[in-house]
Amino acid sequence: MIKENLINVHKNMETAIKNSKRNPNDVTLIAVSKHKPVPMLLEAYNQGERDFGENKVQEILEKYHKLPEDVRWHMIGHLQTNKVKYIADKVYMIHSVDSERLAAEISKQALKAGRVIPVLIEVNIGEEESKFGVSKEACTDFIKSISLLPGIEIRGLMTVAPFTENPEDNRAYFRQMRELSVDIMKKNIDNIKMDVLSMGMTGDYEVAIQEGATLVRVGTGIFGERDYANTK
Repeated sequence: MIKENLINVHKNMETAIKNSKRNPNDVTLIAVSKHKPVPMLLEAYNQGERDFGENKVQEILEKYHKLPEDVRWHMIGHLQTNKVKYIADKVYMIHSVDSERLAAEISKQALKAGRVIPVLIEVNIGEEESKFGVSKEACTDFIKSISLLPGIEIRGLMTVAPFTENPEDNRAYFRQMRELSVDIMKKNIDNIKMDVLSMGMTGDYEVAIQEGATLVRVGTGIFGERDYANTK
């Protein structure tokens, strides 16, 4: 099932990339493996996937040593400051930076781990009360306030768009994210690259790609529906 799902997802990605006249190398699939057992992750790995996304620190810790060393782990869920220390030496990228306090802790733990951690700023583009992230309006000032922290490298933006049955409903949000990214890049803020835009999930990743996503986070489309009865 996973092999067939991955073939389908990559085919959809290729079509979206072609239709938007983008370079295929500019878009990377992140297999969102939260609540999924290691054998399923290994099946995806054996099909060529190397980027895996987890929402919880505990799951990264449980799976980290059970998968090959060349896996790139992405922390895509809300991250509590007191848990940064557990993954500072393990994650490839943190997608969910949304406060100065969290950014400072990532900086501190990155220095302890002797590395620079790539991070993305989470933007609550839909202004939903149930979601984390800085507002679109506050994003630039927030980035300026943390841009010179040592041990972190701000690579771009991330968002979780509103849930919708029709992916076209989120096109405007994705477009706003792309425009925000470009606006920030033009300001030439020190230590800011803005070459990564993480947006789009199983229901809307094709539209996200058309609007400029460089990372798409697909879980259900690869691994199937999650069995929450078996989760902690």
